[in-house]
Parts: sequence; structure tokens; C-alpha cells
Amino acid sequence: MQKYINKANILIEALPYIQKLSGKTVVIKYGGNAMISESLREKVMEDITLLKYVGVNPIVVHGGGPDITEALGVYNVKSEFVNGLRVTDSRTMSVAQMVLEGKTNKAIVSSLNVKGGNAIGLCGIDGRLIQCEKYMPRVDGKPADIGFVGKITGINAHALQMLANDQYIPVVAPIGIGADGESYNINADTVAGAIAAALKAEKLMLLTDVEGVKRNGDSKDIIYEISQKEIFKMIDNGEINGGMIPKTLSCIEAIDAGVKRVHIIDGRIPHCLLLEIFTDTGIGTMITA
Repeated sequence: MQKYINKANILIEALPYIQKLSGKTVVIKYGGNAMISESLREKVMEDITLLKYVGVNPIVVHGGGPDITEALGVYNVKSEFVNGLRVTDSRTMSVAQMVLEGKTNKAIVSSLNVKGGNAIGLCGIDGRLIQCEKYMPRVDGKPADIGFVGKITGINAHALQMLANDQYIPVVAPIGIGADGESYNINADTVAGAIAAALKAEKLMLLTDVEGVKRNGDSKDIIYEISQKEIFKMIDNGEINGGMIPKTLSCIEAIDAGVKRVHIIDGRIPHCLLLEIFTDTGIGTMITA
């Protein structure tokens, strides 16, 4: 009997969070090991479907870098990166679009539908969902042409909100469209942040391969809640360093644009979304204004 009482207590612990999030939008950036591992992928699909059934409106934005790299290898196209962004010529763009829209996106949609969700696959071309222009990063102080890589100029928030507020779970591939009709490859974290900001989402959740923001680099000392001010302080004194710097700064940009809370969570933990959203302590780092 005690194990059933424990299950009931878990549901009661989740109740205030379910009440608070009911009818609210949560944008989930899906990537990392949670996409590669079949068992983890199943758990994430279950989490997203459950969120929809308890009244939350999830919107999924996915990456697909490993799938793109594998496909480019098949076609003997070499990958090159500048400032962490894939140099995307016309041939690379064709492969990226084929993989992200035709393989990765539809696999996620299918998995959600099998779990009982009502997912719809989209990319930025559909309904001009993600409008962009050519992005020219600065390298050695000068603009560099890295091909069909996009900088977001607008989001069709109405279309996404209309689907998410209904029975559907939008699943968005990070391909944008320019004014000239050309397709552009965009970083998935950037797309997730832009969509969350455009919809004034209650939460933006980034599934990563790290446990969260840590103090003094200690692998055990995860900070469960932190403000923008504290993040800047930790960057200045070196407690936040390396690859965590751009990740936390992108979170701050989303908050500045109107997202109420951003979560960096470890996608390697089964049911990571539910553990972060519906428990008192959570499992990752929540960043607030």
C-alpha cells in the first residue's frame, strides 16, 4: 500500500505546478543525447505528450546536427564550422533541409503521435513561420560569408499559437525563409529562443548534455535557481566558463525578450522534463530575471 501512497504524493506535489502552467506555452529545445538514445527519446516523447494532456501547450524545436553530418558524409560533402555555425553552401543546404524536414522532424512527429500526442511537423517555410535574412558573422573583425545561414527577423507567432492552443503539438525544424524565398539553416537554440520570446512563453527549456549551471565548476554543486545578475557575476569571476558562457547568455537574451523562466536541464536523465517542471526541487538550473 505504501508504494501507492507514494505515487499519490507525487501527483499531489505536481498539482500546484499543473495549475500554474495550465493553458500556458512551454517551448522545448530538443537535442543532445536525448535525441540520440532511443530509450531517452521515448521518455522525452512521453513527457511532452503528458504535458499536453494536463493542459500545458508545448512547442518543440529540434536540432539535428549529427543526422546532417552523417548525411553529408554519405554524399561526400565536407563540413566546416565558423564560430560554431556550419558553413552552408547550396549543396549543404539541400542536404540539411532534406534531413531536418524529411527525416528528423517526421521521426519526432511520429513518435509523439504513437504516444497519443497530436503532433504536426513544421519548418520556418510553412506559413513564413521563421523569417530571416542572411547572417554574416564577424571573423577577425570582418563579416564572413558562411552561405545559407539565417539571422531571424520575424516569427509567425499567430500560426504557432493557434496550433498550440488547440489540440496540436507543433514540432519545428530550424529552417527559415528569406524575403527572396531562399531557405536558410538556423541554429536550433536560436530558433527556440526566438519562438519563446515571440509567444511570451511561460518557460523555455533547453535539453542539454550538462547537469546545469554549477558553482566553482564543482560537478556536484548544481545551482537550481539563479538570476541574470548572478550569472553575469559568475561569468566575470570565472565560475561560469567555456561552453556554458554562450548557453547562459542565450538564456538571458530570451528572458530579456519576455520569456519568464528559462531552464537548462540534463536531457540524459529519464523524464527530465517532468522532473524539472513538476517537482519542488527540479533537476537543472532555472534562470529568472
